[in-house]
Amino acid sequence: MRKIFIITLLLLGGISSFSLAQEKYTPSKENLENRQWFRDAKFGMFIHWGIYSMLADGEWVLTNKNLNEEEYQKLADGFYPSKFNADEWVRTAKDAGMKYICFTSRHHDGFSMFDTKQSDYNVVKATPFKRDVIKELAEACQKHGLKLFLYYSHIDWHRPDYYPWGRTGRNTGRTPSGTWEDYLKFMDAQLTELLTNYGSIGGIWFDGWWDKPDADWQLERQYTLVHRLQPGCLIGNNHHKAPFEGEDFQMFERDLPGQNKAGYSADAEISTLPLESCETMNNTWGYNINDRNFKSTKQLIHTLVGASGNNANLLLNVGPRPGGDFPEGSVTRLKEIGEWMKTYGETLYGTRAGIVPHQPWGVTTQKDNKLYVHILNLDKTELLLPITGKKVKSIARFKDKTPVKYKKTKEGILLQLEEIPADIDHVIEIVWR
Repeated sequence: MRKIFIITLLLLGGISSFSLAQEKYTPSKENLENRQWFRDAKFGMFIHWGIYSMLADGEWVLTNKNLNEEEYQKLADGFYPSKFNADEWVRTAKDAGMKYICFTSRHHDGFSMFDTKQSDYNVVKATPFKRDVIKELAEACQKHGLKLFLYYSHIDWHRPDYYPWGRTGRNTGRTPSGTWEDYLKFMDAQLTELLTNYGSIGGIWFDGWWDKPDADWQLERQYTLVHRLQPGCLIGNNHHKAPFEGEDFQMFERDLPGQNKAGYSADAEISTLPLESCETMNNTWGYNINDRNFKSTKQLIHTLVGASGNNANLLLNVGPRPGGDFPEGSVTRLKEIGEWMKTYGETLYGTRAGIVPHQPWGVTTQKDNKLYVHILNLDKTELLLPITGKKVKSIARFKDKTPVKYKKTKEGILLQLEEIPADIDHVIEIVWR
């Protein structure tokens, strides 16, 4: 009787096949190991780059400006990024202290940045550049010891079988043809290429489910395909909801876990999966010639530290110019973050959120018997940490191991600093016995 009832609900659309089938998902040993690595990594580089960069108005320009899609395609004729150097990109990320790169293999405009056999609308076949960007990135990541993650859009403003249209890309002049199943098979075929032709892939970063939340996305089928091809590959989906079964990490767009300043995370209950916050350096993801509103290095370090203190990684974005080089504003800040990480990376890598939760003055991280107190905003020389029942071995400034005076009170540990902290991040190291 129960089986008949469930089948009836399925036919009526009351329960999706996805939600039922995915209850059986059990992460592989490799997947669990990669989740642990991901939690330890803390810092990655997001890269938004495609033919949209040529218009220098962000990655959404096709739909934001209601451009004609047939004319937009012709941008590929002139895409020749003579300054693109995958090795330089990866070295820049590594020098900044980043452990992985997430690259846009195919964004919402439908243009593929790899040599796909599923469509000629790609960087190898449609441009005079004729080089497989992902192949070169994969080789550079392997050379320098970084993991490669691949962003993959569920949306496609180019293909006529992405139909019915979603909430975006409605006014670009497309004529629908084909079926939704054709589109799903196209995505499955591309994911198969990405997971068989470029070595080990750290994860697939899906985006766009929110464009058509009522569509039959067949995520169970898609996730099963990914995990079958590479069991260790982590799956995340930027759907702004609590994670669906079959996903391996949870991301928060422009917010730390538990916050909703950007307005995307109202329904994103924090899960027990590995967490990641993604953020821009200026205000846009893809290159925008008018956007020079770069956040300061201090702001970006505070975001990185805040992510770690909230048990998350920071995926920090760069939008390369059409020629393939990083904007100077990005390069300068990455160098400065890298210098800071040479000293303080130990207080982030491999840590978990500390026993003192996020406070107005900063956050804590911890590893083994060490608690790192990251003071980001304090206008006095005393700081009460609500920690009781711990036996303190030492309390010192992390950067030079200078002892810090403190008192134990009924309320906790009262740090007594010599002066009001003026560092970007004044880190105090507490070691327990």
